[in-house]
Amino acid sequence: MFKVAKQNRVFQDVIYQIEDAIFQGKLKVGDKLPAERTLKEMFQTSRGTIREALRVLEQKGLISIKTGTNGGAIVENVSTGVISESLDLLIRSQSLSLKHLAQFREDIEGNVTSLAAQNASENDILKLKKIVEKVKIAVEGGVKLWDDYIEADNEFHMQLAHIAENPIYISIIRTVHENINRYYNRFLEKENERMQENYQDMCDIIEAIENKDSNKAQLLARTHVQRFNKFMEINIDK
Repeated sequence: MFKVAKQNRVFQDVIYQIEDAIFQGKLKVGDKLPAERTLKEMFQTSRGTIREALRVLEQKGLISIKTGTNGGAIVENVSTGVISESLDLLIRSQSLSLKHLAQFREDIEGNVTSLAAQNASENDILKLKKIVEKVKIAVEGGVKLWDDYIEADNEFHMQLAHIAENPIYISIIRTVHENINRYYNRFLEKENERMQENYQDMCDIIEAIENKDSNKAQLLARTHVQRFNKFMEINIDK
């Protein structure tokens, strides 16, 4: 299954060959990799290099390393979790500027909303309308219901991602909206006007989705992100 590792980049080559075996189906979910001693002989490299390569593969979520007599490196199901975790760390550390996050969201949320307009069933639209009813109640209650309003807003965006039926978008949207509150808390003023504008955006998006107008739905989502980012940028400069 494996060849002698290229000596000018042994570490990376070991990782690449094992990854390739997994992606090509030579190693399937639940399979156990050969023992470290066997891998050492296959790749003609040190045991330390093998262990370090396995640790990297574990961090990527491609394998899990179990200890004990029946332990070893087990192939795991490839998921979007690693992408999500990396984005999560970037947002939580606030290594992303507000502008960078807004640019990213414009594209992602615009594409998601466009797909939702193409895919949405009557039941999907009904679910969106029920979420927007929660937003309406929060808007009518004013800023004292701000937390309820934000929770319903997050639910709305997640529902759009599920309607889009793309697991990568679902993972990314979930990560963004689980962490974006730290930006809202710092830069977005709790105002009835903001709540009302957001509610109207949701109503307009639902109307575009009902009409199967994917271009309009995408534009509405992008414009929404742009406008709220401008509100927050004003407070950065204060």
